[in-house]
Amino acid sequence: MKILSLELKKKPKFNYVLFILMLLILIIGCIFVYSASFYSAEITYGDKAYFLKKQLIGIAVGIVGFFVFSKIDYHYLAKLKWLLFGISVILLCLVFVPKIGVTNYGATRWINLGFITFQPSEIAKFAFIVVSADILSKSESKVKSFKGILPILLIGGIFCVLIIIEPNMSITICMAMLVAVMLFLGGMKLKHFLILLVPAVLVVVLLIAVEPYRLKRLIAFLDPFASKQDEGFQLVQSLLGIALGSVFGSGIFNSRQKYLFLPFSESDFIFSIIAEETGFVGCLIVILLFIALFVTIIKVARNAGDKFGFLLSAGIASLIIIQVLLNISVVTGLIPPTGLPLPFISSGSTSIMIFMSMLGVVQNIHKNSLKSNIF
Repeated sequence: MKILSLELKKKPKFNYVLFILMLLILIIGCIFVYSASFYSAEITYGDKAYFLKKQLIGIAVGIVGFFVFSKIDYHYLAKLKWLLFGISVILLCLVFVPKIGVTNYGATRWINLGFITFQPSEIAKFAFIVVSADILSKSESKVKSFKGILPILLIGGIFCVLIIIEPNMSITICMAMLVAVMLFLGGMKLKHFLILLVPAVLVVVLLIAVEPYRLKRLIAFLDPFASKQDEGFQLVQSLLGIALGSVFGSGIFNSRQKYLFLPFSESDFIFSIIAEETGFVGCLIVILLFIALFVTIIKVARNAGDKFGFLLSAGIASLIIIQVLLNISVVTGLIPPTGLPLPFISSGSTSIMIFMSMLGVVQNIHKNSLKSNIF
């Protein structure tokens, strides 16, 4: 018992590695959000720092969220799971209410509160992790049967349907992948996963087929240079930016693609600007930081005091890495173009605030795991 007490004293209650990694990635995000947007922001809003200011506000609120959730015992989230689910469903429905929902580029994904606009789908991802983590932690044996995984599929399905009709296929795919990962972490059998994989693929094919613009994007992905002035324009410009970056890049703030050549350069395609200005070396550093963050959260999950804490932190780690992989894959042309922010880096206050709050939950799991290990 004395040896255990000494070991616990050596482990700080505050996970400094987690916090420092988060800050480093956020700083990188601020630098490149400003670099990627100052030209377009000055033209559109008359303020070079318009997007940077929004990013800093999101980080400021996110810091509050981080410390608030780091203080609240994560077990309370289990008690609030249905409230979180209900709020998420209501918010996802509210985007379709006139004068409340905001439509941009043909999609209605935001809610306007007058002083701020936010994406309910970002909240829904966090809510799903909480709900599924609690259900799976209480039904370890049931998840081995197909019937046992139906509640998770139903909840995830509700979120996916509400998100796809916005329409927002990128977040829908992200949510579907999160559903699969949570079921896998919860102990779902491989044969059940394979059974679900077939209809999931068919649904994706159907979603592409029913929307002409999605089919055009797929065709452009297969050969972007064949339509480099149309559907393939964004991917071609992204690849050009990456090629211009070479090994060491053109230097921070020296990107050419941000001068209205690359659409959404401060958000979905910010990794291309990072590649252009810092080259392969800079991209490698960013990727290594995300890997380090992922490993840090997984360590917290492994040391969690209970199954709920494990699933909650592992789910958060999975969501981060899913979005990182999808975003970078789109920017580098590995998968068809779809709009999905790079966590902690892309411009977007809602994403920043939710991800930082989720890391606050991870911090609380870390702190509570020390207490639970005493016994």
